[in-house]
Order: sequence, then C-alpha cells, then structure tokens
Amino acid sequence: MRSKAEEPAEGSRTAEYLGDLISPISGGRVPRHVAIIMDGNGRWATQRGLPRAAGHRAGTENIRRVIERFADHGVQYLTLYAFSTENWNRPQREVRTLIRLLRYFIKRELNNLHRNGIRLQMLGHIETLPEWLQQQVRDAIELTRHNDRMVLNICFSYGGRDDIVMAVRAIIRDGVPAEEVTEAVVSRYVMTAGMPDPDLVIRTAGEQRISNFLLWQSAYAELYFTDTYWPDFGREDTDIALAEYGRRKRKFGGLLEEDLEAFRDQPG
Repeated sequence: MRSKAEEPAEGSRTAEYLGDLISPISGGRVPRHVAIIMDGNGRWATQRGLPRAAGHRAGTENIRRVIERFADHGVQYLTLYAFSTENWNRPQREVRTLIRLLRYFIKRELNNLHRNGIRLQMLGHIETLPEWLQQQVRDAIELTRHNDRMVLNICFSYGGRDDIVMAVRAIIRDGVPAEEVTEAVVSRYVMTAGMPDPDLVIRTAGEQRISNFLLWQSAYAELYFTDTYWPDFGREDTDIALAEYGRRKRKFGGLLEEDLEAFRDQPG
C-alpha cells in the first residue's frame, strides 16, 4: 500500500489515484464487494523455470497493488482466497511455504494496511495454524479493527461447503426452530456475517470454476475469468474486470425496468 507520504497532494491527486476512471470504465457502478480466487502462482513460476515457492511469493507480493487499486475505486470489501481446506492435501513442503507466506504478508503489509485505513479479517479455520501465527493474526486484526476505508478478508483454511456446514451446526446448537431458518438466518451464521455478498468474483489463470469458494454468498455474484496468472494481475487487469462488471445487467432473477416496458406495451 502507498504510505500517506507517498500520496499526491490533495489538490493534485489524479483521476488515477481517486479512482475517477471507474465512471467511464464501468458506468459509475462500483461493486461493494469483490472476491478473488488467486490462481496460477505455480504455473507462473514453472514458465520461468523457477520453483513453485517463488510463484507463491510473487503472488503474495502482488496483493498490495491489487488492494490499492480496488480501494482507489471505492470497493468496500475485498476477499482473497489464499488457502482452501483442500490445500492441506498438497505436499507438506508447499503447505509450509504457504503458511510462512501468510506470516510474511502480515509482517510486510500490516503497517501499510493500517495507515491506509484497511481493516484486516481472517475467514476460515485459523485454529489450524501454528500458535505463534494465530497470535500474529489476532494482533493484526485487533490493530486494524477500527479502520473503515476497506475490509480485507483473507480466506485461509477456508471452504465454502465447510462454511455452510459450520453455519448449520451453529443454528442447531443455538436451538433455532426449523420453521424459522431462512436465508437471512443462514447468512447471519456464515463466516461473512454482517458483510454484503460478493458482487463480483474474479478467478485468474484461465480456470472457470468456483472451487468451493463462498458458495452461499456468491449465489448472484457476477463471475469474471481471466487467463492472466495471479502474479501478473495488476492495475490494468483490475480496471478491465471492473469495466466488465459495469457492462453486466444484474437482474437477481427478476427483470430490469427496461424489460418491464415491453410487458406494459402489450394489450390486455
């Protein structure tokens, strides 16, 4: 993130930093919540003859510029899929690398996140992390808990189906009568409780699937897939994704006002 000292003076800040080009890019419609499946680190490294760990590190270092860009555009919630419940099945060496990179990210970015008004939250089974890292995560969450420019959710040891199962268990444990279980109730029990559902879900590296990510929350999200590997997904890629979102017509199962006009014009 840019420190305050690095920001342009108030009177000279460009449209680039203010995010003003979101208006011509997306018709002024900014998603409140963007979620990203950060894919392609390993393939990025392989193409360059590097070990997979180098790709994961490059992907971690890329997070800063993506946070900056979405924050500049006024996105209020950014959720990043860093490590799934299924990723524990990867070789232990790679698992250890990903855990160390979470530590690296917090240590490297925490002060910048805090200075730039970003609130950090972790979604997933944080208890599966080493105790020393759990404490680092708790301290980072506490430091940034009052920041209100953007909420940054890091999904670590997270799975969409697991999220729903845990919510159902909690509903049963709390004794909620079956007839009172509604979509709104379930939404209060999933890990994103209190946040808006994602408006836009982005997946990098060419794969076109959700991979157990925010299954409940993404029911009506717009999906955007790009061939760009995550370490290369930069400011221009962010703008292109937002431009595509701006072209989408979100109906949520209903009809838009212009569609309803056709019915009004019909006799009888």
